[in-house]
Amino acid sequence: MTTTTAPAPVRTVRRAAPRWWGDAGGVAAGLSLLVVTALWVSNGGARELAAGGSGALTALGRLTGLWASDLLLLQVLLMARIPLVERAFGQDRLARWHRWTGFGSFGLMVTHIVTITLGYAAGRNAFAQLWDLVRTYPGMLLAAAGTALLLLVVVTSMRAARRRLRHESWHLLHLYAYLGVGLALPHQIWTGSEFTGSVWARAYWWTLYLAAAGAVLAYRIGLPLWRNRRHRLEVSRVVPEGPGLTSVYLTGRQLSALPVRAGQYFQWRFLDGPGWTRSHPFSLSATPQPDTLRITVKNQGDGSARIAALRPGTRVLIEGPYGKLTGEHYDGGPVVLLACGIGITPLLSLLGELPYRDGEATLVHRVRTEADLAFRAELEWFATRRGVRVVPLVGSRADHPAAALPQVVPGIAGAHVYLCGPRDWAAEVRVAAIAAGARPRRIHTELFEGP
Repeated sequence: MTTTTAPAPVRTVRRAAPRWWGDAGGVAAGLSLLVVTALWVSNGGARELAAGGSGALTALGRLTGLWASDLLLLQVLLMARIPLVERAFGQDRLARWHRWTGFGSFGLMVTHIVTITLGYAAGRNAFAQLWDLVRTYPGMLLAAAGTALLLLVVVTSMRAARRRLRHESWHLLHLYAYLGVGLALPHQIWTGSEFTGSVWARAYWWTLYLAAAGAVLAYRIGLPLWRNRRHRLEVSRVVPEGPGLTSVYLTGRQLSALPVRAGQYFQWRFLDGPGWTRSHPFSLSATPQPDTLRITVKNQGDGSARIAALRPGTRVLIEGPYGKLTGEHYDGGPVVLLACGIGITPLLSLLGELPYRDGEATLVHRVRTEADLAFRAELEWFATRRGVRVVPLVGSRADHPAAALPQVVPGIAGAHVYLCGPRDWAAEVRVAAIAAGARPRRIHTELFEGP
């Protein structure tokens, strides 16, 4: 079992991201599309569209291509792991917007290809015209390859395909999106009239290109490399917590300077042999300490099965921290933490960091069987020393419906509510919490894919 120690907060708590950052980000994204449209209009696009005929199809093709390019670059920025953006929106919302933007940009790209081809064909064979465009126009062969890669990413991002792919396989395929974007966009620079015909257009597009590329280089590559070199994490010990459940304790250099909070997660790579290149998202399961981090992993039949076999001294690479399920916006008062299955791990770390008063916290943990109840000694410590009310709910969702939440936690209306679990379960519980009087702004959620 886990060695239980007093998990008192030991870090300097960073200030919460202002809520208006989220609104400002949405406005900026909308303005970028307006700027692109204005540049198209200034280059005669609206006039050509109104004139009709093949010229109208070409003008529409240019506009949809510009929108697609803009959304593709915004999509890259959404998932570039920019700390300011992460704090303003949270990973769940960014991932949702990234998905919508991706499908939208690909749909516009297909419309762009079809309308441009028909416009140039002007009644001739459209397939022959498309082949001629790909074969003879500068950058079009690269654009065709980029489009094929983006099609692969779109298909594997559909929910039916996601369910059939392991997380690490899907993550590896998803990286092809960067190559797809890099190949699909250059033809706009070389042949696009909206790029070559206006100083303002060139300034806008170069700024957006450089911002997207710079964000990826800085935050997806540069920052992780710097943090791994600085902190040099390695496995300290591996502790079995129960059937198929393993905790890993990690040590490293200057961990007090690692800007992580309870409730967050990292992408982890364990340098223990083949397969180390595949990363896994695991939340901290204990309040981060100046010299120790802890994660707890459930064996779900994929790469997570390797965790139990890790040896002390194994080097570890991280990306992060990510996630907004933190105490940034906690301003005192009762706390209700609702976990489903392995979703208890970030909530357990929050129990040690949130500055609630003794007796103000309730932890509800839904599991399928008694064997799935973990961290008994640790939860007993919180119950004894901090007055935490621990409520295990054993059985199926039908045995413990979300509608019964007010009976399980009578004081939920005035509490800060923290949720972590599968998407469908979390959605049901969030609706039930709001119906019971909880304020939406006080409900903090982290989702994961699972049964």
